[in-house]
Amino acid sequence: MNFLQFLLILKARFKIILVTFLTIVLVSLIVTLSLPKSFQATTSLLLNYKGMDPVTGVVLPAQLVPGYMATQVDIIQSRNIALKVVDKLGLAESPHAQKHFQKATDGHGDIKNWLADMLLKKLTVTPSKESSVMEISYTAVDPDFAAEVVNAFAENYLETSVQLKVEPAQKAAGYFGQQIKTLRDNLELAQSRLSKYQQENGITNPEQNYDVESMRLNELSTQLSIAQSAAIEAQSRKASAQNNAMDSPDVALSPVIQNLKVDAARAETKLAEMSGRLGTNHPQYKAAAGELGKLKSQINQEVQSASNSVSGSANIQQQREAQLRAQVDMQKQKVLSLNRLRDEMGVLQKDVETAQKAMDAVTQRFSQTSIEAQSNQSDISILNPAIAPLLPSSPRVLASILMSILLGAVLGIGFGLLAELMDRRVRSRDDIAELLGVPVFAISKGKPIKDSMKLLPRNNGPKFLTA
Repeated sequence: MNFLQFLLILKARFKIILVTFLTIVLVSLIVTLSLPKSFQATTSLLLNYKGMDPVTGVVLPAQLVPGYMATQVDIIQSRNIALKVVDKLGLAESPHAQKHFQKATDGHGDIKNWLADMLLKKLTVTPSKESSVMEISYTAVDPDFAAEVVNAFAENYLETSVQLKVEPAQKAAGYFGQQIKTLRDNLELAQSRLSKYQQENGITNPEQNYDVESMRLNELSTQLSIAQSAAIEAQSRKASAQNNAMDSPDVALSPVIQNLKVDAARAETKLAEMSGRLGTNHPQYKAAAGELGKLKSQINQEVQSASNSVSGSANIQQQREAQLRAQVDMQKQKVLSLNRLRDEMGVLQKDVETAQKAMDAVTQRFSQTSIEAQSNQSDISILNPAIAPLLPSSPRVLASILMSILLGAVLGIGFGLLAELMDRRVRSRDDIAELLGVPVFAISKGKPIKDSMKLLPRNNGPKFLTA
């Protein structure tokens, strides 16, 4: 079938096409005009996902992930928000709503849940693909009611988002408050143990006491070293004095002994002179010999006294060394005891410091979570609140007419072609040539018997045309 044949068929079946077209357009127009008008109200929300938390100052993570916008859509379309809208608008107390509820459910169920489901059926949430703006739309017969419902959904969504943000902080603040009480008790207990230990051991300043005792131990150790050196020297001098008193430096350097030795040398010189002049029995000789013996006796006494003095000095040095050694040992024990006390008290101080750090950390977190729990800031804001629409969103008369025209044209042409297939007619010379399978040699311009001829098939024979 070429285009000319198609046009001839449309011309021949024009009545069927026209009737079908007018019927479709008329029915569509009647149905469109008979449908009740509905109005759609829309509000726009801005999700401020890029920014800083106004309370904590923490930079919020990027929320442009596929799940974030989908989560917000699910929150808006949740039964929780719908029930809040029902309560806010007081729909459950409306006699009209109660009547419809009784008619629809025979009084079974909860009217608030039923109204929430009815609201969600006509609610549409559309997130933007290229921005952080989200639109909430609601369709109703009353334009004012549609605007009220969609604004109520937006406001309750903002309140719910704040609640979902604040509730975890409130629970965390309560938990940290309980932990602070426990940690405060632990800190007080640790401080009490430390104070009791210091009182029992008489410790005021452990570091200062330890330093003082350590310095004293060092001084005693130094004195002991000096005393040991002096004792060794004194023992050496004592041994020298006991073995050969006359050759001992302490004895030889004695002024008294030196003077006595000079006097004895003079007396010996004098006695030697007298021995040449006088006899041994001469009174002067005897007097000089007696004087010399007396001087020698005094020298021996002084030597013995000096030797005894050196021995006494050595003994004193040994006693001093022993005393210092005992004091050093006692001081060592005292320093070791202080070291042990310091270690034990260090453990108690560590317990106090650990409890204090834990207390400070929990107190800081408690302060932060308490501020967050009292915050009413939200990262969502209403960009464009809904207003009552002036024009209905449905039915769309112009769009319905255009659709009915297109549909009527398609169905009319379709019914025309279907009628042609059921009652095939010869419309042009191309039909004759095609049906008979012979070329057209001439065209007669005589008056036709009828407008068209019907092709009648014969069984296994040639085809004939009848007027």
